[in-house]
Amino acid sequence: MLQFPYEKEMVKLVKQINGATWSQTRRAWHIPFTIESYESLIKLFPDVECGIPEFSKTSEIHTTKESVPKSVIEKDVKIEVVGRKIFVSLPKNDDDIRFIISLRYSKWDSKNRQWIIPDYQGNLDLIRKRFGTRVNRLIIHETIPISVNGVEREIDRNELLIIRTLTGRLKLILGFDQEIATLVKSFAFHRWDATNKWWTVPYSEKYLSKIKELALAKSLKVTYEEEPKGDKGVRRVSPGDVPNYRRCPDEMVQKLKEMRYSNSTIKTYTNLFEEFMNYYFRLEINSISEKQIIEFLRYLVNERLVSASYQNQAINAIKFYFEKVLGGQRKFYFIDRPRREQKLPEVLSTDEIKQLFAAVKNRKHRTILMLGYSAGLRLGEIVRLRISDIDRDRMQIRVVQSKGKKDRYTKLSDKFLPVLDAYIGEYCPKEYLFEGARGDEYSVRSIQNMIRDVVARAGIKKHVTMHTLRHTFATHSLENGVDLRYIQSMLGHDSSKTTEIYTHVTTKGFDDIKSPLDTLDF
Repeated sequence: MLQFPYEKEMVKLVKQINGATWSQTRRAWHIPFTIESYESLIKLFPDVECGIPEFSKTSEIHTTKESVPKSVIEKDVKIEVVGRKIFVSLPKNDDDIRFIISLRYSKWDSKNRQWIIPDYQGNLDLIRKRFGTRVNRLIIHETIPISVNGVEREIDRNELLIIRTLTGRLKLILGFDQEIATLVKSFAFHRWDATNKWWTVPYSEKYLSKIKELALAKSLKVTYEEEPKGDKGVRRVSPGDVPNYRRCPDEMVQKLKEMRYSNSTIKTYTNLFEEFMNYYFRLEINSISEKQIIEFLRYLVNERLVSASYQNQAINAIKFYFEKVLGGQRKFYFIDRPRREQKLPEVLSTDEIKQLFAAVKNRKHRTILMLGYSAGLRLGEIVRLRISDIDRDRMQIRVVQSKGKKDRYTKLSDKFLPVLDAYIGEYCPKEYLFEGARGDEYSVRSIQNMIRDVVARAGIKKHVTMHTLRHTFATHSLENGVDLRYIQSMLGHDSSKTTEIYTHVTTKGFDDIKSPLDTLDF
């Protein structure tokens, strides 16, 4: 194998060697492993360094095949391990070929005249045992070249690289290992990236600990990294950025209300459609072409760097206007809808819940947080909850016309009742359980800001929202022995598969697992 910086004259010289071929995979020239080829190489490149023991002494060089020492002729197999592949070159022999084909996914590279076998566990040992003393050359590259986010790097053959992504998943990059692959397949939402040759799973402390434990037990070097945040992308267009900033057409807002979309969906669609309209602020809305719509969607991805969820909602908002408001035909815009990254919900421990409640002093705020955790309510459900929805006789809370326009009942906690009574005695709400300054619904933004401040005071490092308390309610209920069907009913999930995700979050039984570090004496 010859490697050198590209020079046109040197390439011409190499081509003069009989049987010389270029390997696109390894970016190198290959010449036949014969005395004749070696003599041609020395003649063309007198200063070349020889790394082949059989040819290193000029006294051992012979001009004909008949005069080659027996020891050289017998050593006719060359093996090279590069990344996740084993390259084997050998003379044509039916028995040898049958053996190579018996190894899974082996294939013949006709261009470079060699076999390519995946470096699965045990394959290299089988090959070495098969060919034994016939092996002329065995080169094992101790690093595997990889590309992560466009950056070229290398990892050791016995290394497991774990990268936590910004989308809440773990990338697992390593050579083939059947036990780790089996473990990964037992996790929810696991995915094999065939292009990049790595596994991804949702991030959770439970998954991470299990992976590290198995890797360390197999004496693998474990490297853990977190993906850098990088560029935030272009800022969204605001009224001050363009002349005559246009608001969402009234007919679109009315159509959304007519079709009984929720207030939060109406707000989302109108904001997204305004961004679209003002991206083409010089054009009439109805004259914007399908090609221009696709250009805007690409702008969101490539320049605004929006999330997959944001992009999908933008597509839905644009389609709603042109199809529902203008009454146009259904359109398919030829841009791939992003695949939403599946991740496990963030959940607080019981100690963190206690820290959270201890950090809030305002009685109304404390009541809101306790209600969210004790009943598993969404933020929108909390602000719309009325005093009449609290059923003390049956110890239930009625949730009216929630997500999907459905009613449901959830649990009213015994310990929450004294907290609720103290709050009502102090604030005297009239209609809504939590009222704003004017007696209307309490502000969603106020609750979001309150949670952020309380979490900071409590010293909790996790990203916590009201939905985190809902996830925590479901997980802790499952750990306390509540049947999954009841949890599904209290959360208002249509499908049991949605609720089953909490079985992958719970740490029930996880405390029984012992880390290898715990077995060491210091």
